[in-house]
Amino acid sequence: MRFATYEHRGRHQVAVVDEDDRLRPLPGVRSLTALLAEGGGLPGPPDVPAGPHVSEVRLLPPLQPPTVRDFVTFEEHVEGVRRSVDGAAGVPEQWYAAPTFYFTNPYAVYGPGDDIPVPPGSAVLDFELEVAAVIGREGRDLSPEQAREHIVGYTVLNDWSARDLQSAEMRVGLGPCKGKDTATTLGPYLVTADELEGYRDADGFLRLALTASVNGATVGEDLLSHMSWTFEEMVAYASRGTWVRPGDVLGSGTCGNGGCLAELWGLRGEQDPPPLKPGDTVTLTVEGVGSLTNTVVEGVDPVPVPRARRRTEASTQRV
Repeated sequence: MRFATYEHRGRHQVAVVDEDDRLRPLPGVRSLTALLAEGGGLPGPPDVPAGPHVSEVRLLPPLQPPTVRDFVTFEEHVEGVRRSVDGAAGVPEQWYAAPTFYFTNPYAVYGPGDDIPVPPGSAVLDFELEVAAVIGREGRDLSPEQAREHIVGYTVLNDWSARDLQSAEMRVGLGPCKGKDTATTLGPYLVTADELEGYRDADGFLRLALTASVNGATVGEDLLSHMSWTFEEMVAYASRGTWVRPGDVLGSGTCGNGGCLAELWGLRGEQDPPPLKPGDTVTLTVEGVGSLTNTVVEGVDPVPVPRARRRTEASTQRV
């Protein structure tokens, strides 16, 4: 099944999306996150008349996740974007040891169709085409086999990235910060895990076609099965020594072969295609899951923050 969260006539509702793309609201449900947290799983299609078509409502993010872990599981992406952002060649040997992730901002989640502001102070905005798994029930120290039962479904994820900010802050050695802090898009639906079982290959990967376009022109195509770890392995690693809980989102990381602009810049040695600018429209499509479309708009100017006071300067001010 497909679940959507939407706004219609001033009300937020959660619905099952039927085969005709009409919404069948779940009575009394206003939050998919809260519904998952109740621990009873997702209900079947409600016995209610079909409501509006998805084109007649404002689709919201399918859920507001309590946490968002963003992994980096595509080797081709690592090689290309590392050259562009870090100025280094190849894939670090440590990358192969475990499915690395960072936590991104759950307060900056946007929905399909929302305008995406340019991050303050950035002139090099990029998209990132990903698929996200959503946790349906809590667990810790899970094996990959156990983890499969904890994934309730999947959605499309766009990890908007300010490459100029990211490149500067990565030199500190703590990972992404403001370069990834302004926007993450989720949607258009939460597609339940059983809907995608038919795409699973013999190695446990979901063989889904991925496509990224900017202003209608295709810039990237890949297969989700080119991940180096399965989602079950990612969930198992995320749960090591801690909890994963209902509503948690785990992004696959950006696919290869043009899953973001920075990868292409690293391979081509120039910013071709150019960074995103206000007015550009990005569409990310995942077979069996759906399409996300967002348009970039002007952002705000950065609030000034002074440079660090060097230790020698600070010491002269002590009493």
